[in-house]
Amino acid sequence: MATISVMKRDYDVVVVGSGFGGSVSALRLTEKGYRVGVLEAGRRYRTGEFPTTNWDVKRFVWGPRLGMYGIQRLDLLSNVLVLSGAGVGGGSLVYANTLYRPHDSFYTDPQWGNVTDWKAELAPFYTLAERMLGVTTARADTPADDVMREIASELGVGDTFQPTQIGVFLGEPGVEVDDPYFGGAGPRRAGCTSVGACMVGCNQNAKNTLDKNYLYLAEKGGAVVHADTEVVDIEQLPSGRWMISTQRPGPRTGADKGVFFADQVVFSAGALGTTRLLLKLADKGRIPSASDQVGQLVRTNSEVLLGATAHDTSIDYSQGVAITSSIHPEPHTHIEPVRYPKGSSVMGLLGTLLTDGGPGMPRPLRYLGNMVRHPIQWFRSMSVRRWAERSVILLVMQSYDNSLQLFRRRGLFGTRVVSRQGHGDPNPIYIPIANEAAKIAARAMDGDPMSSINEVLLNRPTTAHILGGAPVAADPSSGVIDAYHRVFGHPTLHVIDGAAVGANLGVNPSLTITTMAERAMSMWPNKGEPDPRPEPGSVYEPIPPIRPNTPAVDPSVIPLGVWR
Repeated sequence: MATISVMKRDYDVVVVGSGFGGSVSALRLTEKGYRVGVLEAGRRYRTGEFPTTNWDVKRFVWGPRLGMYGIQRLDLLSNVLVLSGAGVGGGSLVYANTLYRPHDSFYTDPQWGNVTDWKAELAPFYTLAERMLGVTTARADTPADDVMREIASELGVGDTFQPTQIGVFLGEPGVEVDDPYFGGAGPRRAGCTSVGACMVGCNQNAKNTLDKNYLYLAEKGGAVVHADTEVVDIEQLPSGRWMISTQRPGPRTGADKGVFFADQVVFSAGALGTTRLLLKLADKGRIPSASDQVGQLVRTNSEVLLGATAHDTSIDYSQGVAITSSIHPEPHTHIEPVRYPKGSSVMGLLGTLLTDGGPGMPRPLRYLGNMVRHPIQWFRSMSVRRWAERSVILLVMQSYDNSLQLFRRRGLFGTRVVSRQGHGDPNPIYIPIANEAAKIAARAMDGDPMSSINEVLLNRPTTAHILGGAPVAADPSSGVIDAYHRVFGHPTLHVIDGAAVGANLGVNPSLTITTMAERAMSMWPNKGEPDPRPEPGSVYEPIPPIRPNTPAVDPSVIPLGVWR
C-alpha cells in the first residue's frame, strides 16, 4: 500500500490562494513582520514552461483528477460557464493583462455604497496597484483594433475607442533588462513580442504576472509558497487558532496530506474557490455568524463572450497582446477584442453560429433554424483550422445590478456547487448590443459572426470574471465580511479576493481586486503592535494606512503616497 505523507507547518497567517488578493496579502503581511504561508492548489510555472499552444491541454487546462495541471480552470455551473486561473500567481497567469478602473456605478452599488465614499477611499490604492502591476498603455495598432474602430463607428460611438491599460513590459521585443519596475529588486524582464500568447502563458517573460511583482517580493521577504497544495478543510481549535487541512490535487484523492496551523486565515482562492470553501465550512457549522449570506450575492460582471471568424487567413488577427483596445457602445456596456496566439485554437471548439435570444422562440430552436437556413456557414463554424489567426473574440461586460446565488447540492456522485438566479434583473444570457457588434465585426472581417455553443444550446453564458460570494457589507444581514474584510463573527478569518467584490464593475476586475487588497492590508498593524481597527460589529471608521516596518521596495522607487 502506498505511503501517505503528512506535512505540518506553523504560521502567523495562512493565505489560501496566490492570485491578485493572495499575492498582495502575502507581500504586505510579510512587510509587517508576519510569518506567512501561501497555499496554492496549482503548480508553479516558470518562463518557458507554459504550453506553446492551448492544444497542449495537459499544461493548459486544470483537471488534476485527469492528470492535467494547466493554468485554465473551466467550471460549468447551472447558469454560467466560468473561466478562471490556476497556478502560482493565480489568474495573472492566464488573464489578458487588462487593468481598468471600474464604472462609477460600482462605488455606489446598493450592496456596499452606504458604508463609505468608496471612490475617494480607494483612489490612492488604485494608483499604488497600478504602479505595482506596471500598468502601461497598449499599442492599439493591430488588425483587431481596426475591427473595433469599425464597430464603434457603425454604432455611432467612435469617440469611445481607447487603447487598453495593460500589465505588460513592452520594452524592446525579446531583449532582457534589469527589472524596470522595482529599481532592480525584481527579476530580469524581456520586452513583449506581441504574439498574443498572454492567455496561454507568456514564455517571453514580458507579462507582469504576480510571481514577478507582489509574490516575488513576498518570497524574498520570507513568505513561503506551497504549490500543489489544495485546502480541503479549515477548523478552529479550542485555542482559537486555525487548523488547515490540505492534500495534493490529483487522481489519488487524499494523497500527500498536509496540516497547517495559523492565528489568522486569509481566503484568496478566487471568487469561486473562496465561496466553495466558505460554503463547505458553513455546512459544517464552522462559521455560524456568516453562513446565511455565503453565496447569496454572486456576480458575473454581466458578461458574454462571442465574436467573428474570417473566411480566410489573409489577415492575422492574433497579433498584439491579448487585449489592445475597447469601446463603450452604451454607458453601462464595455466591449474588448480578445485574441489567442497562432495555433491556439482549442477555444474555437466553443464557437458556433451567432444566434439571437430574447422573448419568443427558445434559443436552441432558433439555433436549429439557423443551421437549416445557413448550412454552409454552420459547417464553417465547426472548423477550428487556424481559428486563432482568423478570429476576434468580443468580451462584453456590463455594470448592471444582476446576480446569481451559489449553494451546495448533494447528489449521487457527492456534493457540488450549483447556481440559480439571484436578486436584481436576471443574469443576462443574451445582450442584443453584443450580437450587433459581432455582426458588424463579421462584415468588417469578411467572415461569420459567432456565439458560444453553451450560450445558444444551454442558455449559459461565459464569464472570465466571476465575482462575489462573500461580499463586503455594512452588517451581516447583507454580506459576509465587514469593510475591513473580516468575516462577520470570525475576526481572524478574512476574505481578500474577487469573492469580496459585491458589484458588477463593467470592466475587467483584476485591478480592483488588487486595489481592495491593498486597502485592506494597509489597515493591518505591524506584528506585535495594537490593532487600530474597531472591534468587530462596530460602525465603519476609516483607518489611516499603517507603514510597514520592513518595506520590500525603496519608497523612492515606488512613491507610497497612501502612507501618512
